[in-house]
This record gives sequence, C-alpha cells and structure tokens, in this order.
Amino acid sequence: MQLAALIVEAAIWYGSAGLVVATVFLIFGIGRIDPAARGAYAFRPLLIPGVVLLWPYVLIRWAARERVRSGER
Repeated sequence: MQLAALIVEAAIWYGSAGLVVATVFLIFGIGRIDPAARGAYAFRPLLIPGVVLLWPYVLIRWAARERVRSGER
C-alpha cells in the first residue's frame, strides 16, 4: 500500500509542477515562442492539459528558444 501512496504523491507533485509551468508559459512564454499566438487568448486554455503533462519538455524547448533569442548558443 505504501508504494501506491508514493506513486499517487509523485503524480500530484508532477501535476502541480505542470500546472505552475502551464500557467507561467501560457501567460508569458507562448507569445515569445510562437508569434502567431500573440493576442490569441481563446485557444490557450486548450493547451493546459498538454503543457501539464509535457512540462519538462516545454521548459527545455522554452529555455533553448530563449538562448537562441539572446544570442547564446
């Protein structure tokens, strides 16, 4: 039973982190990543489930894109 509780606890933490990343990304980051997304606020809630599940990938891609924009490599 302890293993099941540990898995549930890990899923809660993962989902919570994903929700934080989704909130920050959809407010501040998506317009910087995709210029077509600027001002298109109606579709952003549709992205929440995907960003919550794939938040590590979203952070990696966002950081890479920001490095390119700032001229770093």
